Formats: sequence, C-alpha cells, structure tokens
Amino acid sequence: MFGWEFPPHISGGLGTACYGLTKALASQDVEIIFVVPKAYGDEDKSQMDIVGANNIPIGIKRFNFKDVVKDLSYVELGSNLIPYVNEEEYYNILNNRFESEQFISQTDENACLTFNGGYGGGLMQEVANYAVVAKSLVAMFDFDVIHAHDWLTYPAAIAAKELSGKPLVVHVHATEFDRTGENVNPFVFDIEKAGMLAADKVITVSNLTKGIVVNRYGINEDKVVTVYNAVDKVDESEGIHFEKGFDDKIVTFLGRITFQKGPEYFVEAAYKVLQRTKNVKFVMAGSGDMLEKMIHRAAELGISSKFHFTGFLKGDDVVKMLNISDVYVMPSVSEPFGISPLEAMRSNVPVIISKQSGVSEILKHAIKVDFWDIDAMADAIYGILQYSGLNVMFKEHAKDEVDSLKWENAALKVKEVYNAAISAR
Repeated sequence: MFGWEFPPHISGGLGTACYGLTKALASQDVEIIFVVPKAYGDEDKSQMDIVGANNIPIGIKRFNFKDVVKDLSYVELGSNLIPYVNEEEYYNILNNRFESEQFISQTDENACLTFNGGYGGGLMQEVANYAVVAKSLVAMFDFDVIHAHDWLTYPAAIAAKELSGKPLVVHVHATEFDRTGENVNPFVFDIEKAGMLAADKVITVSNLTKGIVVNRYGINEDKVVTVYNAVDKVDESEGIHFEKGFDDKIVTFLGRITFQKGPEYFVEAAYKVLQRTKNVKFVMAGSGDMLEKMIHRAAELGISSKFHFTGFLKGDDVVKMLNISDVYVMPSVSEPFGISPLEAMRSNVPVIISKQSGVSEILKHAIKVDFWDIDAMADAIYGILQYSGLNVMFKEHAKDEVDSLKWENAALKVKEVYNAAISAR
C-alpha cells in the first residue's frame, strides 16, 4: 500500500483515513506493508509494517528525473494548488524562496534517496523519486495486490505493477477538480488519469467523486467502486475534556483554509448571524493559502472581536475544540467525502454540511445547504443556537448514526475489491 502520510505526521484527512482503513483491514487478516516517502520511526507499527522510501537502497547512484516521468516538460509550478500545503509553504512558494528544481537525483552514502515527505517545494521530484524506490520494493516483498492512495503515489504504484504483474487498486480521496475547480494543473490531471487507467479497480470515497472519475477522466464505470469513509470512536477512558470558560456559544470551521473548503462562505454567514445575536463566537481552525484573506475579510466586516483563527489543529486539540463547540459547519465547495463532520457528530456537536459533499450522501441527521447559500447557512446556525429542541434532537440521533459508520465495514468492501481485482487477473 502506497501512501503519502501516516499518523502522527499528517496534514489533513488523507492520513487519518489511511490509518482507520488499514487498522480495520489488519483486523480482517489482511497483511499490509504501508509505504510512505519518509518514515519517522514513531508511527504505529502494531498491526502493519511501515516502510519509509527514505530507508530503501536503490540499485543506482544517480538518475535523471525525466527518465522516470516520461515525456515531461518539467517546471515546478502549481505547488500552491497542491492539497495540504500550509500557509508558510504557500508564501514561500509565492516569494520564490525554494531553489530551482534539480533534474538529477543523487543517492546518499547508503544508496538511499532523501525525502522531505511534505507537500511543499520539490514535490514533483519526490513523486518521481518515490516511483524509483517502488521498483526496489517490488523485489523485497511478497504481495498479492497494490493499493495506492491519491495521485502522489500513482507513479510508484504503476511502476510496481509493471514490474510485478500484480493487480493495482487506486483509491481516489480527491481529484484535481475538487482542489482547484476548473483551474486544473494539467500535470497533476495527467498523473491522476494515468493511475486510474492503469488500475484494475478504482475506489472512490463517494458517488460524487465516482461521477467525476467517470465523466471527467473517462474511466469505465464498471471498474469504479464507491467505499465510504468512517471515523474511529473516541476512547472515553482517555478522558479528554476541555471547558471553554465563557458563556458565548461557539460555531466552528475545522479544515484547510483553501478554495475547496469554502471558508469565505463561513465568514459571510457568520456576519449575518452576528446581525441577529451577539452571544456567539466563530472559530476558524486550520491553515491554508486563504488564511490571510479570511483574516482581512473578518476585519472588513467588523467581526474580528467575534472571530478566532487557531491555526492547524490535530490530535487531542481537535477533540478539545469540538468539546467546546455548539455547531460545526463544513461549507465545502467540493468535498469528495469529509470526515470532520463525523468527528463533530461523534463529539455530540450538531453539524451543517454543504450539499456538495460526499458525506451528505449518507448522513441523515445533519442540516444540508448549498455552499453558496449563506442565508440558509446563517439561518441553520442561528436555529441550532437558539432553539434547544432542534439542538437536542441532533445530539440524540447524530451520535448513534455516526457510531454505525465503522471502518470495519469499509475494510470489508475494500477487501472485496482486492479479491475481485485478483480474480480478474
């Protein structure tokens, strides 16, 4: 299984989803070798092998980048369009603080390639380096199927398939259309399409994403299977709890502050709510290329004293933030799935989600609005805050609903996809 990140070193929902799925697969007697570009050594290895491409010797000391990603006229641009880039990396990119890309990769004294393992400068080089290491991995391990998560890993997975002849399953957690709208990076699009075409089976996280894969990438619908994500239960014995210490209600946005997530609609809806009630604070938790713009917009609207920007949260900090939240809002413009509403519901927080999200296909006890309809969004926020009966109803039913969405069920479907891919070959 090829991934780009794994807890505790994550930048978004991709690493969380991979962790939940792999743990559930391991419990169903699937032996997993999970490969990441850079292993730090503190990953949970209790149920699977974690292999860092940075620790795998390759049989050559020096190679040309263009030999790996063929027919490529390469310039490092569009990194600001890559998912999971944080605001510091974004500004560095815009200010050209990254050195020009090297076309030649050189191994270290142990014949290993160096990986940063992030999403910033040099990303395309690392994608190619990852594919080179994949060729060495094929000879080192015995396996039945190859599973690749998102486009960054597709060249590596394609190389592994070509050398091993084993079936390939690619898992589409998001597409370039989700990340950028119609302003797609053609290089990323081409890698995504090549991975989907090479795959024996394609897993999408929602029917919304399946439609994009079939209609925008021209992939045969017969080999595309939807498997919804899930969320881990909170371990009540850990006792993670946090008191807010004031009476105002809290409305929370938790996610990357990028075009895809619709942060501007959250700010505009907040302004409308604050025209009707003052005992509420709004929190935007996350980082991304639109952070500064959102700070400026809150100031322009005169609501800065009621608006708080926390930066990127993870782990226990996410749980603590949800503990003090009264409403969770996910106004995504295009959301392939969306695990964060499930995390909020798990913490007994009523949720408002956009109709343009994959998770809206399966949730019943959530208010659904069009991302652009800030009036409806504001009305929904105000209603939950003001009417206790509505609030209680969502709390009573939503947690039971989300508890029924188990990673074990998702893993069972993924295992069926593996068996179908193996049988077909």
